[in-house]
Amino acid sequence: MRDRFDYLVIGSGVAGLSFALRAAAHGTVCVVTKKESAESNTNYAQGGIAAVMDPEDTVEEHVQDTLVAGAGLCHEDVVRMVVEEGPERIRDLIDLGAQFDRDPDGDLHLGREGGHSADRIVHAEDMTGREVERALLAAVRRSPNITVLEYHYAVNLLTEHQLGEETAPGDALHCFGAYVLDSQTGVVHTVLAKATLLAAGGAGQVYQHTTNPTVATGDGIAMAYRAKAVVANMEFIQFHPTSLYLPGADFDGRSFLITEAVRGDGGILTNLAGERFMPAYDEREELAPRDVVARAIDDQMKKRGDDHVWLDISHKDADAILGHFPNIQETLLQHGLDMTAGTTGRGGRRSAGCSGAARSRARGSTAPTGSRPTRSLRPSSTPRTPSPRPGPTPRRPRGRTGSRTGTSRTRRTRASGSSWRTTARSSGA
Repeated sequence: MRDRFDYLVIGSGVAGLSFALRAAAHGTVCVVTKKESAESNTNYAQGGIAAVMDPEDTVEEHVQDTLVAGAGLCHEDVVRMVVEEGPERIRDLIDLGAQFDRDPDGDLHLGREGGHSADRIVHAEDMTGREVERALLAAVRRSPNITVLEYHYAVNLLTEHQLGEETAPGDALHCFGAYVLDSQTGVVHTVLAKATLLAAGGAGQVYQHTTNPTVATGDGIAMAYRAKAVVANMEFIQFHPTSLYLPGADFDGRSFLITEAVRGDGGILTNLAGERFMPAYDEREELAPRDVVARAIDDQMKKRGDDHVWLDISHKDADAILGHFPNIQETLLQHGLDMTAGTTGRGGRRSAGCSGAARSRARGSTAPTGSRPTRSLRPSSTPRTPSPRPGPTPRRPRGRTGSRTGTSRTRRTRASGSSWRTTARSSGA
């Protein structure tokens, strides 16, 4: 069977769906996705979206934060384009129906994550990706020009090779669509399109531990490579510093992410001796970029022979914390854990373990948990005395570090209690 569209989109995350909605104004669109349309890396993103939405924040500050976090590896023109367009993209999502958290006065509630010098994280509780995906999918379903093929696998891109045409080395190839497998019938369809967008997500499932869903197997990268497309920057794999350390727990083939917004909200990292260690590695402490935090966790575990560290937010108001992180609390309760219970818990419940993640400097969406980084971050020769809790985010120096931004919030109190202490070990997200 052959199907013809003006545009073929492989992948149903935020990139693919956003493109599909724009392209639908110019022609017919087919979106191919492995499972149900909501199953993507986007759907599992907890934290939020960094954008300059506060009148006291500036584009230039956001640009500089990003360049510092990128350790000199960013393309500044791309950084400026993304930062400058960020606020408008947030407004686009709101116009599509995305409901982000707001302060009592109706303004967007802006959180903070590592690497940022200002509160600029737009979020929806600790389920921001799910809300963005919901809004995009609702808009896609309203469009008569978009067809979504669920449970379909893109197998190969169609180029001159599949047409039997001879090409010489160096000749430009053209993409005419893709072979697409219907996983429920076993039938392979030929989907033809004037333009094809690969938005198939990352390759987190390549790693033993990952917070990516099982669909993140790098298919798009492999298809691009087989079609002779230029594949670059493969070394930029993002590892999230913290995920739930709960040996034996099954989260559908992935580790459960603990958003870095927990650290943005004041969570501190300690080793199993109860010693806070981030001040010895970076003056931004727990708000250092992801790669710095991940290597610090890994260094602590290797030095001490431990399999995890603790993430402690017990000094914060429990009602506020549980209002910010209801999804994390719900997941912990399902496994006999309680964010409000401290390390020993109430009623016999223990608090959660959180497997820390190591990651390289990031550009990308994958985040393998449990994987060790290739090199350890060494503490400074004169570590500072850890303070009992983090204070305001320090202005970061313009030095080499690396990572991105996140969220926090104030809305809907869902539970009450006194503290949360969770464990973390070096892994990816």
